[in-house]
Amino acid sequence: MNTIISTINGTESVLHTENLNIYYGKFLALQNVWLDIPKNRVTAFIGPSGCGKTTLLRCYNRLNDLIDSFRAEGKVYFYDKNIYAPNVDPVEVRRRIGMVFQRPNPFPKSIYENIAFGARINGYRGDMNELVERSLRQAALWDEVKDKLRQNGLSLSGGQQQRLCIARAIAVQPEVILMDEPCSALDPISTARVEELIHELKEQYTIVIVTHNMHQASRVSDKTAFFNVKASETGGRTGYLVEYNSTEMIFSNPQQEDTKAYISGKFG
Repeated sequence: MNTIISTINGTESVLHTENLNIYYGKFLALQNVWLDIPKNRVTAFIGPSGCGKTTLLRCYNRLNDLIDSFRAEGKVYFYDKNIYAPNVDPVEVRRRIGMVFQRPNPFPKSIYENIAFGARINGYRGDMNELVERSLRQAALWDEVKDKLRQNGLSLSGGQQQRLCIARAIAVQPEVILMDEPCSALDPISTARVEELIHELKEQYTIVIVTHNMHQASRVSDKTAFFNVKASETGGRTGYLVEYNSTEMIFSNPQQEDTKAYISGKFG
């Protein structure tokens, strides 16, 4: 297999899509995406609804495989491995590339077991108490829950539940964390906590976030990819990548007219 490890301004690329087309049945949902995700940076995907942001995000850990009509053409590399190659185990991909969803979804278990469960089924053999504490500390939640670890995770507030889900993702020791609009269901104070956490986590993890919030994208990300939609030959709308650059450039000096129009709020 050819090794595909590119660099972006001197930063190693962790994920690389190469001529990626995504179909649901005969419908082309996302077209011809070439994109590199840099290591230990936050990359934001922005664009109007239906442009394929979440579809692409879910390609990175093969969650779309769970949709019967899904089909991908092209390649998605995680370092030097095409994760869609026949010999690749999607379960292992999902261990190394974790996911935090739009709405908090703790397991109906104790706070402790929310962290320990995934680590246990992935074969963790170390000190579980230490792992639970470390994961909750990394998610900025330990001080709030250390005296109630046996309480149900669903008893926490929405913002705490989302940080619990982040801690759960961290516990299986991934290299990449995917976040699909992680603050859309949260209040402003909880959103600020999660955004602060994202800044801290990029020191150890590569993060890709989908967001509809332009201010959030400008606050938390280092790179931003803007996607748009166009009419599809097979009906419906097909997403495509318009522009990808540093977040500063995307928001202060975009090169494409569609990007300028979206950033300025003319559509979206």
